[in-house]
Amino acid sequence: MFTKEVGIDLGTANTLIYVKGEGIVLNEPSVVSLDAETKKCLAVGQDAKEMLGRTPGRVMAIRPLKDGVIADFEVTELMLEHFIRKLKLKGMFSRPTILICCPSNITSVERNAIRDAAYRCGAKRVYIEEEPKVAAIGAGLDIAKPTGSMVLDIGGGTTDVAILSLGEIVTSTSLKIAGDKLDRDLIKYVKESYKLLIGDRTAEEIKKRIGTAWRGSRSDSMDVSGRDLVTGLPHTITLNSEETELAMRESLQDVVRACRTVLEQTPPELSADIVSRGVVLTGGGALLQGIDQLLINELNVPVYVAENALSCVAEGTGVMLENLHLVR
Repeated sequence: MFTKEVGIDLGTANTLIYVKGEGIVLNEPSVVSLDAETKKCLAVGQDAKEMLGRTPGRVMAIRPLKDGVIADFEVTELMLEHFIRKLKLKGMFSRPTILICCPSNITSVERNAIRDAAYRCGAKRVYIEEEPKVAAIGAGLDIAKPTGSMVLDIGGGTTDVAILSLGEIVTSTSLKIAGDKLDRDLIKYVKESYKLLIGDRTAEEIKKRIGTAWRGSRSDSMDVSGRDLVTGLPHTITLNSEETELAMRESLQDVVRACRTVLEQTPPELSADIVSRGVVLTGGGALLQGIDQLLINELNVPVYVAENALSCVAEGTGVMLENLHLVR
């Protein structure tokens, strides 16, 4: 009677929480800042993200999820508990039913870690669903029919590629190349080309403002500041879009290869469906300028970016919560 049904998109970069009947009630970065000595939680979410790379000695800003799975169990639990308390999802006599999403090819140990974290935060029941499937539902694809749908979900830590039919995944792969890896590529490029050291947040800013996956799809430039490795002093350079394409090219080619591999393993009837229906892009990485153009060129199939790319998985959990009898 009192039980709330909650969908959680536990992402490497952001955590989104969907409550049945209310919609998406929380969208915050998956970051926790702790006091290094007392292990006391100082801030969670957006407040903690502001501290990344800017903390004094005794304050640690931690991202507890790495590559789509829990890297720091205790901190993940702290973060989930904080969000559940903040949203008042747990009452004195009621415990929520939680549906959590995970990458498609994680091990059973990693899956159990996610389940345990949810139970220890006070869940009554926990369901675990695969991210590409939930993203496809959130993007509005009808995966229950016997026709093939292909989803490419580029998150912060993992990229999931899956082909779905009759409500289940037919072939899929998951790789640890996603938004965070692209940020690291940009840091490496700036370091090697300009002898300038920049932080993760600056790299993310470059990717969002001038980053491109397809040469010629945008021609912007921005000033980038960091520490000069030769003099050790602060220094500013100007970076343009073509250089970002060069920096990220190798990682993006790995994503293209993963798509090819999944398509090669697909039954021919489903391949025929994908030629006509195309590929749907979801996740934060889908917002990278020119990525649809790159995939159209490499795979020779139509590619569409989901309208709600960032919140697809959370909205998909909402649809699944409405139909929990099918998940059970």
